[in-house]
Amino acid sequence: MSELSVNHLLGIKYLNQKDINLIFETADHFKEVINRPIKKVPSLRDITIANLFFENSTRTRLSFELAEKRLSADVINFSAASSSVKKGETLIDTVNNILSMKVDMVVMRHPNPGAGVFLSKHVNASIVNAGDGAHEHPTQALLDSYSIREKLGEVRGKKVVIVGDVLHSRVALSNIFALKLQGAEVKVCGPKTLIPKYIGKLGVQVETDLKKALEWCDVANMLRVQNERMEISYFPSTREYTQQFGVNKKLLDSLDKEIVIMHPGPINRGVEITSDVADSNQAIILDQVQNGVAVRMAVIYLLASKIK
Repeated sequence: MSELSVNHLLGIKYLNQKDINLIFETADHFKEVINRPIKKVPSLRDITIANLFFENSTRTRLSFELAEKRLSADVINFSAASSSVKKGETLIDTVNNILSMKVDMVVMRHPNPGAGVFLSKHVNASIVNAGDGAHEHPTQALLDSYSIREKLGEVRGKKVVIVGDVLHSRVALSNIFALKLQGAEVKVCGPKTLIPKYIGKLGVQVETDLKKALEWCDVANMLRVQNERMEISYFPSTREYTQQFGVNKKLLDSLDKEIVIMHPGPINRGVEITSDVADSNQAIILDQVQNGVAVRMAVIYLLASKIK
């Protein structure tokens, strides 16, 4: 069997095309498993995984936990809000204490960019980055690409626009890396204040007119405005943002083709997309959630198979 070229999943930028293909082929197998009446396989019966979340999360944490349990791993959940981190314990001490309980893999979400990379150099366990600040969120990008592949047959040659708060979004950065690696064309669209200055260096074009962006694309990935990461105001008002960069059914119906709508969640209904778009046949938002479990099962399984 093929194996991943990496021992950790720290970011999409560390993966190659072969790694992504292997993850998707493995996810195909697990997707079939989770649609059976008995949704569990004994693949990781000897593996213990710790989920360390130093930042709030609902979907990602539940998705990882479900993926781990579907693979029959032993799971430890750790929330920083109710831990000794509040007493001043360092990240390495926290993780080493957990690893001394014979943990094999750590799934970590952390507010600081590069926390996973830092940890991978200091502890003896396989690390999965579940989001590090505004840096990367690799499993989200993988499940997004997987969902595009499932809906449109392949990712190569597809035109994808990422709309919204690109500046603060780890989802946007990981998606750009993943989509470019697989041969998709990528544009970003949003207020100029929310588009990073370096974006051109990633081989991505900027479109400030939402209608033009939607007419160009096959897929629109709608991002949430991340108010919790904003120290200052980046646009006049939510109402104005919605008027310029929100997608509603009327706008979708005015296009001369049917495009696919995606959203990493959580959705601010009525801001980036209206309810009639979120719940329409063009949206694959709930497919993304289901695919998230299969893709995370694949990542965990492939990394666990490299643990000696």
